[in-house]
Amino acid sequence: MRTQLSTNGPEVSRIALGCMRLRDWGLSSSGLRRRIEECVELGVTTFDHADIYGDYSCEELFGEALSGIPRIRPRIQLVTKCGIVLVSPRGPGASIKHYDTSGKHIVESAENSLRRLRTDYIDLLLIHRPDPMIDVDEVAEAFAGLRDSGKVRYFGVSNFTHGQFDLLASRMPFPLVTNQVECSVLETAAFTDGTIEACTRRRIAPMAWSPLGGGELFTGRSERVKRIRKALEEVAGRPGEQAVEETALAWILRHPAGIVPVIGTGKLERIERAVRSLQIEISREDWFRIWTASQGRDVP
Repeated sequence: MRTQLSTNGPEVSRIALGCMRLRDWGLSSSGLRRRIEECVELGVTTFDHADIYGDYSCEELFGEALSGIPRIRPRIQLVTKCGIVLVSPRGPGASIKHYDTSGKHIVESAENSLRRLRTDYIDLLLIHRPDPMIDVDEVAEAFAGLRDSGKVRYFGVSNFTHGQFDLLASRMPFPLVTNQVECSVLETAAFTDGTIEACTRRRIAPMAWSPLGGGELFTGRSERVKRIRKALEEVAGRPGEQAVEETALAWILRHPAGIVPVIGTGKLERIERAVRSLQIEISREDWFRIWTASQGRDVP
């Protein structure tokens, strides 16, 4: 199943695969090629990267695998991010971790991502984090240049407040297509702080990183986590980690904003679970049953 991120934005898969921990998947280059092919067969065609993932190495590993299956490239969407600079021998030589959204850095990061991913174009480029030193006119100019050159097709942001999003959007010569934010049954602020509403007002779909709470949903021992797990199992009608995982994703997918969860696993069985969550129908009452468990109180 596919969805359009915005009125004039790219089509992406309803579930995206996050590659932040790709180095930990334990796959050889040939194994990663097969995993990419398996994802595409399942309908998971959107792969989420950032220049810094794996200490600037994950894009390179993915690109090496992708180069062995060139027929796949037209069928997938590559998302990557820039703007965070790490202190790393693989990085640009920084002496302190910082943000850099200068036009020069954005263009250089995009070109480095193209080289590492071994592709002629990036489908979607995001500013990774809000930068207190951001010059929105400079960002807009860099984005426009990358689009005009054909190196990047669409642009968005990640972790921006709605005010920060609106500021950058006001200077863009074309629309931003998404805001990728943390969102899960454990992290619900985006539903109440104006983030989701701002996306909906602009008719764009948010992307949700850490849609399973970074594993906390399964390993957490707090009373709140236990309460949420119980609610998810009750809605699923069965106990167990699989029920919790599938129902937690279905809860996000049920929201009318069209949120695209970015799952962070390289395990095929878990990717298959995520795809199964697309078939789960959650009623409005059950959605609020899970919401109430997360908030720890009834709605007013």
